Amino acid sequence: MGAPEQEETFSDIREGIRRLCARFPGAYWQELDAERRYPTEFVTALASEGWLSVLIPEEFGGSGLGLAAATAVLEEVHRSGCNGGAAHAQMYTMGTVLRHGSEEQKARYLPKIASGELRLQAFGVTEPTSGTDTTRIRTFAKRDGDDYVVNGQKIWISRAEHSDLMVLLVRTTPREECAKPTDGISVLLVDMREAVGNGLTIRPIRTMLNHATTELFFDDLRVPAANLIGEEGKGFRYILSGMNAERILIASECIGDARFFIDRASAYAKDRSVFGRPIGQNQGVQFPIARAYVQTTAAAAMVDRAAALFDAGVQPGTEANMAKMLASEASWYAADMCVQTHGGFGFAEEYDIERKFRETRLYQVAPISTNLILSHVATHVLGLPKSF
Repeated sequence: MGAPEQEETFSDIREGIRRLCARFPGAYWQELDAERRYPTEFVTALASEGWLSVLIPEEFGGSGLGLAAATAVLEEVHRSGCNGGAAHAQMYTMGTVLRHGSEEQKARYLPKIASGELRLQAFGVTEPTSGTDTTRIRTFAKRDGDDYVVNGQKIWISRAEHSDLMVLLVRTTPREECAKPTDGISVLLVDMREAVGNGLTIRPIRTMLNHATTELFFDDLRVPAANLIGEEGKGFRYILSGMNAERILIASECIGDARFFIDRASAYAKDRSVFGRPIGQNQGVQFPIARAYVQTTAAAAMVDRAAALFDAGVQPGTEANMAKMLASEASWYAADMCVQTHGGFGFAEEYDIERKFRETRLYQVAPISTNLILSHVATHVLGLPKSF
């Protein structure tokens, strides 16, 4: 399916992922949805075969590959009908430790993350009152001897119940006391195994998709000062590269979703006959499928460009944002098209289309909304005045 050149990049990786995903067919994901259960078996398989450690350098037990290789992994996961949302953070969250952690921290954590012995799946940034205005977070860490004492709240923190470690963004200096809004923010590496029940409470949030998202409450949680990543007060810039990687990787998931929908719609339109001929013979059916293919191919080129810039050592904030926007819109169009092509069958759980439809809708909102992407391009690229 699709143009041959799409299969030529990282073909070994793609084939390996397809083989793995074949062990987790639609029935597996349907059962998880019904039980609201985390895909432990799927994540374990990804980790044990080394797919979650592709970005970790070889000296720490990973593959030492670039972000472009990681995008191939997640694209193929989603095209196969599976979902990488349960595990993708293990790819990019560790980058904060890798780029800004001490030598001791890297040696202590990265090999175990690479082997799957430690799960670094949680990224604690968003708060109920600040949303995507990260400089206004209120979770505060006060230094007390050899510890930081953390108080506050986070929301929409996925996989917190299934993670051993969490990269946590906190304020260590009040915003009003800082020269710049981005100052006074620090990053702590929290051991969830010790924290839960000792100052950290996790509350699951039920949503329209089975995404293991939670709300976190910090009540005098003590975190060793040795778990501070980098310098105190400089944490905001430490997480930017991780956010760019996150947006590019999620864009690749959207490309995978879109290709899933295009594959399914094309196959169904060839096989389904109404009024004595395949429905795919009708231009009213085939044109939306073709348009989805065109949009997806164009968006994939933007994802490839953003990943290439990231791998070249550039921080491609604009390109990462544009890739995420184009890919998410391509996947959402393809999702709607696929449901329409299938008619009533598109709503049946056994076809997996309604599940993927719900899953891909998330990316219109997260990890950053379309409006904020447009605002970024307007002000940072076009030089228009800020609206906020």
